[in-house]
Amino acid sequence: MRTVRIAAIAVFGVLLLSIPSQILAQQTQPQQPAQQTDVNDTQLRSFAKVYVQIQKIRQTYEPQLKQAKTPEEGKQIETEEVLKIHQAIEQEGMSDENYRRIIDIVRADEGVRKKLLGFIDEEKQKP
Repeated sequence: MRTVRIAAIAVFGVLLLSIPSQILAQQTQPQQPAQQTDVNDTQLRSFAKVYVQIQKIRQTYEPQLKQAKTPEEGKQIETEEVLKIHQAIEQEGMSDENYRRIIDIVRADEGVRKKLLGFIDEEKQKP
């Protein structure tokens, strides 16, 4: 159950930042307004690093999942992908809950979202 939750959080984070902000603003409402700005640049940079790592992990495993010959093989590949995603989150000193909290903040605050997108662009430029 935990691996499914980690995968869902990671996928949501990846998809979240690819949705145009106007659509995102129309479809989402902040869940806890008091916490919405409770994130600093260090946390956003860590999130950006994890986000880029998750994109790379997904790019590696998606073709393998599509080529899986049996459901069992697909499940094994998916489990390995989720493990790598979880390791990327933990390696950056984050928890699944922190990652999710930042997703909520970014979803609710356009200024934070723009800042994070800048950090993600910087992270993608690194070798």
